[in-house]
Amino acid sequence: MKIQERTGAGNNRSAAPAQPAVGERLPAPPRERKPALAALAVLLILVGALGATVLVLRAGDRIEVVRVTEPISAGEAAVEGKNITGVMVAEDAAINYVKWEQRGVLSKLKAKSDIPKGAVAVGEMFAKKTGLPAGKASVGLSLKEGQYPSDIKVGDTVSVFPVVSGTSTGKGSSGGSSSTSGTPLVADAKVNTIAAKSDATVSTGNLNITLVVPQEEVAALASAASEGKAVVARVSDDDN
Repeated sequence: MKIQERTGAGNNRSAAPAQPAVGERLPAPPRERKPALAALAVLLILVGALGATVLVLRAGDRIEVVRVTEPISAGEAAVEGKNITGVMVAEDAAINYVKWEQRGVLSKLKAKSDIPKGAVAVGEMFAKKTGLPAGKASVGLSLKEGQYPSDIKVGDTVSVFPVVSGTSTGKGSSGGSSSTSGTPLVADAKVNTIAAKSDATVSTGNLNITLVVPQEEVAALASAASEGKAVVARVSDDDN
């Protein structure tokens, strides 16, 4: 009877599930696949590659346009070899560039306002006819040698001083003298045009120039200019 009980007890022990050996790895659960995230990653890669391709292609679309090499004053034309040259830029339909092959047209147009050196020319800068800025007037001066700086040029800012005549009397002699007044007729004028070097007046030392001045200063300047009693002094040049 005891033998049977022992046998039965041994049978029960053998029926228990066996424990995994020490160091044996348990089976990992299957990974959950996320096809939506994978598709999104692929899409982002494609979009990035497409954007980079477009940028490279656009950078390669370059055109030659007009760039200003010397300041162009209001009312002055742009002329090849004088104040413009060609430069390559990225093409942009939103900008009305003046293309280099259109440069011949610019010689027939006038700058609407002062254009600084280094600017890239666009169509809005030029017109067939230009008016003076509000409150300004154009005055012509015929100057003798000594009444203007020898290196004066278009675009310079100048002041105009009146020549004051006087007499001095000495023992047994008399003579006349003249000097410039400390108060300018025009403190701030712009040189708009200068007679070409081929002009006959240049050979005699005389110079014809046109200044753009405030309207309220026209009368005094015109009166002094008509009598040849105006001296032009440069305040700054067009590079400043």
